[in-house]
Amino acid sequence: MNKLLATLIAGLFATSVYAQTAAQSTTTAPATPVTTTAPATSTAMGQSGAAGMTSTGDAKADKKINKADEKEAKEVSKQDEKISKATSKANEKKAKAQAKAEKKIAKANEKVAKADPEDKAKAEAKAEEKTAKADYDAQKTMIKADEKAQKKIVDANADKAKAHAKAGEKRAEAAAEAKKDAAK
Repeated sequence: MNKLLATLIAGLFATSVYAQTAAQSTTTAPATPVTTTAPATSTAMGQSGAAGMTSTGDAKADKKINKADEKEAKEVSKQDEKISKATSKANEKKAKAQAKAEKKIAKANEKVAKADPEDKAKAEAKAEEKTAKADYDAQKTMIKADEKAQKKIVDANADKAKAHAKAGEKRAEAAAEAKKDAAK
């Protein structure tokens, strides 16, 4: 009895630790792009600040850099939302497919239970066939849902990279303009 109780308590702690780890990883995942973006903007701000210091502190260039950073952050946020939406839609489709398969399997097993003793072997064979087909259909649907989600995620990540590159271009243009104005 003591061993059983100790096992149950250990299982409780293990599941709570696992749940906390899973919760932390899902909450840190969206924060990761934000922290990735934050150093990029602070680095850009540092560069523009240094360029501004050597060039007479061009407020116009700093304004352009801030605008580019805001645009980039907005685009990254928009793409993160698309990724989240695609992932949740895929998960919904997968859950629906799994539920449909389980329903078909339960119906097939119910027919086996209702079958006459002499027809039981034939009913079991039919049930196995239906179970295999239901599992295949569910897996096929899940694969298609994952594939569609991955395509959307790849597109969103490409759009993020383009936004980052565009912001870098705008930062460089603003810094060059500030230097040109300083040289006058």
